[in-house]
Parts: sequence; C-alpha cells; structure tokens
Amino acid sequence: MKDILDELATARRAMGKGSLPAGDAYTIEVRRRYEAQIDDVWDALTSPDRLQRWLQPVTGDLRPGGRFELDGGEHGEILRCEPPRLLKVSWLYGPDADAWPGTSEVEVRLAPCPTGGTEFELIHAAVVEEPLFPTYGPGAGGVGWDLRLLALAQLLAGGEIADHEAVEKSPEGREFIRRSAAAWGEAHLAAGGEPEHVAAAVEATTKFYAPDPT
Repeated sequence: MKDILDELATARRAMGKGSLPAGDAYTIEVRRRYEAQIDDVWDALTSPDRLQRWLQPVTGDLRPGGRFELDGGEHGEILRCEPPRLLKVSWLYGPDADAWPGTSEVEVRLAPCPTGGTEFELIHAAVVEEPLFPTYGPGAGGVGWDLRLLALAQLLAGGEIADHEAVEKSPEGREFIRRSAAAWGEAHLAAGGEPEHVAAAVEATTKFYAPDPT
C-alpha cells in the first residue's frame, strides 16, 4: 500500500486553460520526477514493446504525421516528436470521435534533472464542451493518467507491473483511486471550481473508477 500511495504523492497536479484547433480548452497537468535517465523514459514512451506494458498495446504508423491506435479505442495522430524531450499527439476515443477533430491532445515533456533522473510533465487538453467534464471534472482523465503513470513508474524501476484491472479492483488500488480523485478535486478547487460541483465530481469519479463491489 505505502509504495503505490508514495507514487501518487510524488506528482504535482494542476488544472489550467489552453486552446485547441476546435476551440477553448481546459487542461489537466501532471508533473513528477522519475529516477530513470531521460533516454530510458523516452524509450518507455515510444517503444511499442514497452508502451504496452504500462499503457496499452499500440499499432499504427508511429512517426510524425502518422496515426496510432490503442487497444482501448484511443487513437489519434502524432503531431510532434522531438526525441528525447517532447511528444504531442491528438487523443480521441471511440469510432465517432473522428467527426470532431482537434478536441483533445496530449503532450509529454521531458527534461533531465540536475541531480539525476528525469522531470516528466504531461498535459492533456480537452475542449471545454467535452461532455464528461460537468459530471466528473478533471478527474475524468486525471485518475486514468495517475493509474497509468503508476505503471510507468514500476516499469522504469524494473519491477513487476500488475495487471491494470487487477490493480483497480484491489483494496490498495481502490484507495489509490480514492486519493487520486480527491487530489484532482483539490486541483479543480485551486482553479476556481465551485465547491459543490467539485465535491459531486470527486464522488462521481471515485464511483466510476472504483464502483462498489457487487
């Protein structure tokens, strides 16, 4: 329990504003440090063999301008690729999402730390009309990224990576989800969210990712 909650605590979370080709956007932003060197982190982000271990299996034309698809239905285009420091992709979900291009993008920035290791920053921007936000707030995507970045930390540390579904159903994983949802609620409040809306969004997000056992 302590190890995965320590990983959760290493990240700094924020909600901000941005712009996308489709219009004004809100952003969820995660910053943290990995002990691994920058080339190792970059390889984990871009090598299909390693990407499937912490994110999902990926197929497609994995070069700038190419299109990719994850097993979970997420797909998009590789917009920028500047090894080993910057990767930016469009990020759409579901077969109907292509009708609304420019509505969601993910950007990852890496920088070597002066004391060793790598500073990692992920920014996920989505248009303000995105339908999940009124119910779930930034936790809609934020909790999912926290879970995946936990797996990335395990990969970079050379440890055993547990099955995503098993983690999410375990008592430790459910506590991780609960605290992640609360942390995104704090980021939402700091960005000016109404307390009642934030509280409802945190509750809805927690129930979505960790529904009550049946």
